[in-house]
Amino acid sequence: MSNTDSSQFHFSSYPQFLLDHKWSSDHMIIILYLTIVALSIVVYKLGFARKLPPLKSLIIYVLLLFGCIIMTILALQLPIVGALTIAAVVLIIYKLRLYQSKRRDDQLKM
Repeated sequence: MSNTDSSQFHFSSYPQFLLDHKWSSDHMIIILYLTIVALSIVVYKLGFARKLPPLKSLIIYVLLLFGCIIMTILALQLPIVGALTIAAVVLIIYKLRLYQSKRRDDQLKM
């Protein structure tokens, strides 16, 4: 048995799911990275994004892409995808409630 056998490593649930399925096992790291990038962009846009000039936005996204490489490595053992998913859901609910509240206040003012 080789030292790189995946049964010796204990992956977190999402990387293990990707590894266990034939359609995704060959590209597990790429799929994991793209999932983390997508979720990170959603969380950034919903929770932290402000109107910035294009060059500053480009710098932010380049740093986000670099940070996602680090998070991908950590996601092999830690539930990073789950945490980002929960953060995205909470921020989506918050934004929906905020939108409803503002709309209700605007209707009461009329």
